[in-house]
Order: sequence, then C-alpha cells, then structure tokens
Amino acid sequence: MKIPRIAVLDRDKCQPKKCATECESFCPGVRVGDETITLDEKGKPIISEELCTGCGICVHKCPFDAIHIINLPEELEEQCIHRYGLNGFALYNLPIPRKGKVTGMIGKNGIGKTTALRILAGDISPNLGEDESASSRDLKEFFKGSELQSYFESIEDAKISYKPQSIIDLPSTVEGIVGELLEEVDERDKASQIARSLDLEGILDREISALSGGELQRVAIAAASVKDSDLYYFDEPASHLDVYQRLNAARSIRKLAGEDKAVIVVEHDLAALDYMCDYVHVVYGEPNVYGVISEPRGVRKGINVYLDGFLKEENVRFRPDSIRFKTRAPTEFQEGKTPIFEFPDLVKNFDGFELKVEEGEIFSGEIVGVVGPNATGKTTYVRMLSGDLVPDRGEIDEKLKIVHKPQYPEISHEGTVMSYLYEKVLEFDKKFETEILKPLKVEDLLENQIQTLSGGEIQRTVIAACLGQSADLYLLDEPSAYLDVEQRLEMARAIERKIESKNAAALVVEHDILTADYLSDRLLVFGGKPGEKGEAKGPLGMREGMNLFLKEVDVTFRRDPRTGRPRVNKPGSRLDTEQKNKGEYYYT
Repeated sequence: MKIPRIAVLDRDKCQPKKCATECESFCPGVRVGDETITLDEKGKPIISEELCTGCGICVHKCPFDAIHIINLPEELEEQCIHRYGLNGFALYNLPIPRKGKVTGMIGKNGIGKTTALRILAGDISPNLGEDESASSRDLKEFFKGSELQSYFESIEDAKISYKPQSIIDLPSTVEGIVGELLEEVDERDKASQIARSLDLEGILDREISALSGGELQRVAIAAASVKDSDLYYFDEPASHLDVYQRLNAARSIRKLAGEDKAVIVVEHDLAALDYMCDYVHVVYGEPNVYGVISEPRGVRKGINVYLDGFLKEENVRFRPDSIRFKTRAPTEFQEGKTPIFEFPDLVKNFDGFELKVEEGEIFSGEIVGVVGPNATGKTTYVRMLSGDLVPDRGEIDEKLKIVHKPQYPEISHEGTVMSYLYEKVLEFDKKFETEILKPLKVEDLLENQIQTLSGGEIQRTVIAACLGQSADLYLLDEPSAYLDVEQRLEMARAIERKIESKNAAALVVEHDILTADYLSDRLLVFGGKPGEKGEAKGPLGMREGMNLFLKEVDVTFRRDPRTGRPRVNKPGSRLDTEQKNKGEYYYT
C-alpha cells in the first residue's frame, strides 16, 4: 500500500546556529548521495517528501524537536486542501456549510480550524497542496460530486460574515460608539433586535475602547450577525462570556440558521457547542503539523466521538484515552485545619458600581472556584487580593505570598519563552518541567519568541509562569480562555498538583461549567446587577454554590449518560422544569 508522507518543519523552533545540522548529517538518504535533506540560505533543512523513507532519524536527532515526519492514511493523499508552503502545515478536507443549520468544529488548537474558516470565508485561497493558489476551475474539479461543489461554484458571489477568534485587538482597529458602529454595518435592519438578544442595550452609548473583553465579544458577534450574508462563521464566540451570555449568544446564532442561513462555529465550550449546533465535524491531527476534518455527525454523537478519541467509520484513533467527567456531586470540602487565608467584609466603589464581598476563609490544599455573571466584580475582587486594587473597606493580609494570573495576560518581555520563564520562575527544575511545562505543552514553546505566540500559547505560558512560582495563594483569572478541551483538563490537573504538593490554596475565576466543576472544592458565588452592583457569597459547598449560581442565571444542566459531560437543558423542557422544582440545577 502506498503511504502518503508529509515532512513538516517548525521554523520557529529550528535553530541552525545552535546545532550541528544533525538532521542532514544523520539522514541515510543524504549519506548515500540523495538530496533527501538540503539546507536553505538560512541553514534550515528542506526535506524532500518524495525521497524521504520515513525512518524518523532526523526527528529524533533534532535537538529542538522542530521536525515531524507523518505517515497518513492512503485515502487522504488526494484530499489536501491547503499547505503552508514547502514542509509547512497541511490541512485535509473542509467543513460543510448547510443552509438552515449550525455546523460546529471541535478539536485541539493549532490543527487548522481557523484556517478552514478563513478558506471558506475567502481570506485564504486554497492551493490544494501545490505551490500556487488553485484556480476556480481547479477548485470546481477538486470538489466535483461533493457537497462543497456548489459552494465553491458560487463562492465569488457569496456574501460572507466572519467573527474572528481574537477580539482583544478590536479597540486598536475600530473606533467609535457601539450603537453607531452597529448601525453602520447593519444590512438587515436587525441591530436593535440583536443588541437586545445579546444584552447590549446598556453599552450602546459607550466607546469601543471602554469595553471589557466580554462586551467586545458580544459586540463582535452582533456586528457579524447584522450583515446580510449567505454564510456566517463564528470563531470561538463563547470566550470571555459568562454562562448566561454564552447561551444568549448560542440562541442568537441559532436564529440565523432559522432564517435559512448557513452557520459554522468553532467552539471549545462543549455545553455551548452542544446547545447551538445541529452537526459537528471532529478535527484531529498534530498541532502545527497537520489537521484532518472528519465527516459531519449529529451534534450529540459528534461530541461523544471526540471525547472517545476514536472515529469508528474512518477507523482512526486520535487519542489513546477517552475523556470522562465526574457524574456525582463532589464531597464537601473537609476543613479540619486552620485557614491559610481569612478575608474580612470587603467593599470597593467605582463610578456607578459597588462591590460587596462577605467575609470568608480559604484552607490550605483547597481550590475555590469563583463563578458568577460578568461585570459583577470577580476580577475586581481578585485584583484586591493581589494588591492591584485597594479596598475602600476591609484590609487584605499583606503577609500572605500571592501570585496572580490576570484575566487578559500580556507579556512585555522581549525574547524566548525560555528566557521569560527563567525570569519569572526561580525553581526551574525537573519537577517544574514534568508537572507543569510538559502537561501544558509549554515545553514545545521554549525556543519560540514571545511575540510570535498565539492567544492560547500566551495563556499556557502565563499559567506556567504563575504555577512555577512559590506562593501561599494562587489567583488565576479565566485560565481556560483560548484553551481547547484537552488543554483545559491538563490545566486543571496542573493546578491540582501544584496546590497538593505545596499545601497552598487557589482561587480560580471560571466561566466554563465543566472546568469549574472539575477543579473546585468549594465555590465563591458572585451575583447582583451587572455593571451596577456586585455581591459575593461563600466559599460555599459545591452543591449549594452551583445551585445558587445557576438559579441566578436561570439555567439547568443534565449529564450525558455515556460520557458524564454537562448538557444544557432547553428552557421550559421537562428536565428543566423538574430540576428547578427540586432546586437541583446541576447535581442530580
């Protein structure tokens, strides 16, 4: 059987000035006179995929893990949609837009989901694995007989609306008043209706530059939704949104499909993905090397297949172990020791906003989840604990050693990830490498320049820097933002290991119900009126805390019977009504 083989070089990791070009020196093909590996003008290897035998010697000899040789199934040989140049990332297949349906994509970061969206949005011209972009005739021939044939036949005339992955840089590219900006791009006379559905009415008169991350996200969703398009693409619309806002965004996106529009969504929040989609494409592969988009499946089956790590129809196992979640309420945290940290009643006032936090205590060895709607003071509370803000009433114990991972991590350091971590982490030892760097996949980034990192890579780097420091209390604000499902679980396990080994404590602000449940021993619950007043209660036991929180946002969850993953109950459904009557919004 002929096996298609791709050779991929991570050019950021390749450091020819720091090695002896072992890839070329040890290659058996080069030793017998073939040009299997040659060096370009910068001394970096060019690997001939035709001459490569797949022995893997160059992969193992490279001191920077910059080379990947991948043997792919024969059926993928003619399915390459796009290749980022010679020895670059390769994408196989595309998701299928369907009118009147919401189609989701789920998979690791760095395996082509955003690239696929950009191809369908017309931002990238696919090259079908060749050196130059494919012509319209080539694309029509390539997709002949498939569901994508008609799409590419009409792509030049199709109107496309695209909500990009990152919205943090939006204020630097767009200036003005929110309401006026939405009116400017409104092509369907729907600005008022969509602003109401996304709870934007209170910020329509504000400047874009004055918005929080969650507000920017909702404005970006609204701006994409008001355009009169045939196809709508939303890249991670749930990031920085609380549970209530995520479900509002999901409903708003579903309404577009109800208007006979085709919608594609990339999302890592399984509950939100499940709630908004009709179909799901599982995307598998190796980050920054290659990605394969599988055939569409019904949303429940598709998510469960992803968690299983096995595509039965394609006979592909892309993960050695299945992902399963807790199916019972966790036992209440046993105190039994002196608190590591006690905080008094705290009050902080801003112009038009007041935060009140009841006194509480945190014990060594425990992780307290911080949950609640956006704009009720969670980040303000964390910043008071870290010393970034001074309370108007109440005092924080300044003797306690506290490390803080902020909500929106920014790294001003110039240099590599390695040099940044050496600057932050005093004990850069084997334990730090095996318990934090390796599980978070930061080990793979050490030679990368800080300024080249993606949002998810920056997040993992900053989490590693936080957990690598010695402290009594770790504060992590929205650590799951921009992380995929597997990275979120690894992040949660890394926090657990750190707290257990150091007998310290952690406060973790989290909007992903799955992550909050997985991590937390107890919950600090925020409520109040977003943007006007915030009130915090706790820490409370998990059952009491989750019921209080979900009652506040009026949402109930059930468990998938096979995987244990949380699924949102439809408002007014039998399960939703039964659980609300019992006062059990999550644990049943």
